Amino acid sequence: MGNSQKKGPGHGEGGGPHSQPGTPGHKRSPGNNTASSKEVQGKSPAVNGTLPADKSQDEPRGSGAVHSSTAGASCNQVAPCGALPPPLARLKNEGNMLFKNGQFGDALEKYTQALDGCAEAGIDSPEDLCILYSNRAACYLKNGNSADCIQDCSRALELRPFSLKPLLRRAMAYETLERYSKAYVDYKTVLQIDVSVQAAHDSVHRITKMLIDQDGPDWREKLPEIPLVPLSAQQHHKDEPSAEVLQARADRAQQEKARKAEARFTLLKQEGNDLVKSGQFQGAADKYNECLAIKPNECAIYTNRALCYLKLEGFAEAKQDCDSALQIEPNNKKAFYRRALAHKGLKDYLSASTDLQEVLQLDPNVQEAEQELETVTNLLRESLPANSQGEVSPPKNT
Repeated sequence: MGNSQKKGPGHGEGGGPHSQPGTPGHKRSPGNNTASSKEVQGKSPAVNGTLPADKSQDEPRGSGAVHSSTAGASCNQVAPCGALPPPLARLKNEGNMLFKNGQFGDALEKYTQALDGCAEAGIDSPEDLCILYSNRAACYLKNGNSADCIQDCSRALELRPFSLKPLLRRAMAYETLERYSKAYVDYKTVLQIDVSVQAAHDSVHRITKMLIDQDGPDWREKLPEIPLVPLSAQQHHKDEPSAEVLQARADRAQQEKARKAEARFTLLKQEGNDLVKSGQFQGAADKYNECLAIKPNECAIYTNRALCYLKLEGFAEAKQDCDSALQIEPNNKKAFYRRALAHKGLKDYLSASTDLQEVLQLDPNVQEAEQELETVTNLLRESLPANSQGEVSPPKNT
């Protein structure tokens, strides 16, 4: 495989033209413009000389069927091309149309004529010359002339280093000639420029196996140096993400926010509890304030803060916190008990007695509630002569 590709430059399979820009190409009939079946079906790369989904107006595309008529195509043959004057622009555009029609030999001749014209006219535009050499290299690759393809790609890359298409085409030509180390380096360079080129990914995977078989486990040490592509030459894709991707990102962000908030809440609550144990009730109340800013419907935080307010003799604030807790959990014993203490501090002994009886109804074994009920009952009796001349009896423990 590949013997015909190993001939000297200018003698590629299928009678491709010489690669020197001053040499006119050999005219071929359209019927002879495709690569040999041996080349196509053998070890040639999966993509023959073009980038996937290539939409460039300046470089030839793949070898599929042409969807426009010849008459329609001629309308674009005088379109301006960079710094090229109209006659050379016409040659280039004619070459592009011939390439799209699968007439690779005729396209090669047009590109050669355009390169000759550039040399005669003294045109030294690196961009235009790079494209012409790259286009002609694509013709050589299609016709199975890998040696001349490599030569033209190298010229294109001297003019514009790290150009994607010449690199990819040269890699394919190297692979066809079984020069796997050089092909590997070019494919890896392509992926530094544009990681989305699937043909390069596939080829790297395929060639890696060949290099292991050829050079053994130390195959990497025998590779030529892979150049480092500068950031300015890398192609950064900024496709708009889909609605599903945006929603998934939003969901992840919300989950992360909730996770951090939960962790913060747990930390603050523990710090508040520790401050209560050490008798630092104002500091604890401040921590519980921060907790409620994160989770405003956490019943335990209201009852904890109510305890702090009771210790600080903030009875009205304690009562309010217990009211909030009971709105969340109507049968919370701590909320009833601490509200009873708040009522006691506010000298509302009747309300205190009512809340203590609620505690004992929920749990008859709460001894603190029994003791407090006895206390507030006595306080209520003492307050009755001044308020109602003994007409109201204190409530009984039910």
